[in-house]
Amino acid sequence: MKHFEPSMMLQSLPKQFFAALVARAGMASAAGHDVINLGQGNPDMPTPAHIVEALQAAAANPLNHKYPPFRGHRYLKEAAAGFYEREYGVRLEPDSEVAVLFGGKTGLVEVVQCLLNPGDTALVPDPGYPDYWSGIELARAVMERMPLTAENGFLPDYGTISPEAADRAKLMFLNYPNNPTGAVATEAFFRDTVKFAGQHNICVVHDFAYAALGYDGVRPPSYLQTPGAKDNGIEIYTLSKTYNMAGWRVAFAAGNASVIESLNLLQDHMYVSLFGAVQEAAAAALSGPQACVRENLDRYEARRNLLIGGLRELGWKVEAPGGSFFAWLPVPEGYTSQSFADLLLDEAHVVVAPGIGFGEYGEGYVRAGLVSDEARLAEAVKRIAGLKLFAPDR
Repeated sequence: MKHFEPSMMLQSLPKQFFAALVARAGMASAAGHDVINLGQGNPDMPTPAHIVEALQAAAANPLNHKYPPFRGHRYLKEAAAGFYEREYGVRLEPDSEVAVLFGGKTGLVEVVQCLLNPGDTALVPDPGYPDYWSGIELARAVMERMPLTAENGFLPDYGTISPEAADRAKLMFLNYPNNPTGAVATEAFFRDTVKFAGQHNICVVHDFAYAALGYDGVRPPSYLQTPGAKDNGIEIYTLSKTYNMAGWRVAFAAGNASVIESLNLLQDHMYVSLFGAVQEAAAAALSGPQACVRENLDRYEARRNLLIGGLRELGWKVEAPGGSFFAWLPVPEGYTSQSFADLLLDEAHVVVAPGIGFGEYGEGYVRAGLVSDEARLAEAVKRIAGLKLFAPDR
């Protein structure tokens, strides 16, 4: 069969980090090992029943078997606006300040195509979600990395960004609660962000994927709650984590009207919006009972406490994440993030994500997900204990 060479654009894309991780875990499972996969961010709990029932009813409606409006049904955008006003006190105009997305990942890649030209600069957190890099490469733009360090609470320090780099930048990605570090932003940090972005004419794109997951009674703030935030940025909110709807591929962008219009215009050329039944179910999630969100958070917090407490008992000096469903764990002395992840997989059959996959400043850490039940997390701790890597505190 004739082989057609992929375009230079496809060949230049960064290696899909998570695909390689999944493949390696799959090989271990295929070899007959009982693998505990803490390497991915795939919610393990089902979508709440009332949302599934809304989909089932909507799927039977013949009106949903037709093309939906190009820019999504207004009722979903109204539900998103109502959700933001109820949860964050932020007022959004449904038609001009909300865009329906095919999942948050899609929006994160699309927004770069909307705003950057070849050679333009984007500020990107390091460590950070690797798909930020993908959108930048597709736009033939360039990255200026913002180090996230433990010393600064895994928040970027705007004072360390050179004035020249700040003036070149047209876009900045942020993500709090943070993947992979589990850090939560403060309102003061977002005020600093609005000021910095305004001074340098930067569009802020806040990836709010883990919005509902803040621990110890701390509610993660929305960037859009910050005075002036809508003037220079957007927030991307996915239903994947809040409502366990990762496979449904539904999200929305909210905020600056010019960026929302650009997203809608790009999507006009790519899609005819989401299946109407999915849109109805998403509206039911955003507008319906929210007890399921609290129950989800309580489960993740219990898992966090079990995992972090168990690892500390081994003598592993780890910090509890403030949000997200990830723990960011420093590797023992003598290991790189990759060699330690390999050791855990090969010897304990526990999958974690090596920090280097999230950027240069991810070296020295591995990311463990809280997306397995407490029994499996306890088993993971037991297996790690069997490696005798740590000296328990006495």
